Amino acid sequence: MRRSFLAGLDAVFGAAGAKAQPQDKPGFPPVPAWHPSFAQPLDRIADRVRYYLDGKRDFALFGHGTFAILADGLSDDAARMAALAALAGVYGAHPDMNPLPMDDGNILVRYSHYTGTVVLSDVAKAHWAEIEAKHLNGLTTDEVLITPLGPNKFDDFGKQALLGRAYMFLDAQAPEVVAIHRHG
Repeated sequence: MRRSFLAGLDAVFGAAGAKAQPQDKPGFPPVPAWHPSFAQPLDRIADRVRYYLDGKRDFALFGHGTFAILADGLSDDAARMAALAALAGVYGAHPDMNPLPMDDGNILVRYSHYTGTVVLSDVAKAHWAEIEAKHLNGLTTDEVLITPLGPNKFDDFGKQALLGRAYMFLDAQAPEVVAIHRHG
C-alpha cells in the first residue's frame, strides 16, 4: 500500500492541485464542529509519513498532524511558506479527502496540494468512544458524503477518516508549521 501512495501522488494530488482562492463571505469555508479532545503524538506521525514516503521526500508537519510534502532543496523559510500555501489551497477549496488504509494498519487521509493526515490506529482505538459519538460532527454544514453504506453513513474506516480530516481543519484554521523533516 505504501508504494501505491508514492506512485499515486501525481494522479491524486497533481490533478486536484488547481489553485483555489478562499472566498470572502462569512462561513466560508465551512468547517466541522468536531474538535477532537485528544491529540496524536507528532513524533509518531512524522515517523509514519517518512515511512510512507520511503524517506525520499521532505515534508512539513503542522500542529495537529497534517503534513505537506515539499519540493526538494527549499530553505526552511521557503518550506514553511510552501506548506502554508498548500494547506491554504486545501482549505480554500472544499477539502475532498481520499482515505487509504496503509500496510501498518493506520489510515492516510489524502487531500489535494500534496497534503495529508495520518490517523494512528492505536490512538483511534484508545479514543473510540469519542470517535463513535462525534464522527458526524466531522462533517461541515450541509455536507453530504456518499459512502457504500449511503449518504453520511460511515463504517469504522470512514469514521477514522473524518477524525483525520477534523485534525486538518484545525490545522487549516490556525496554521502553524511545527517541524520540517528532511529526507535522506
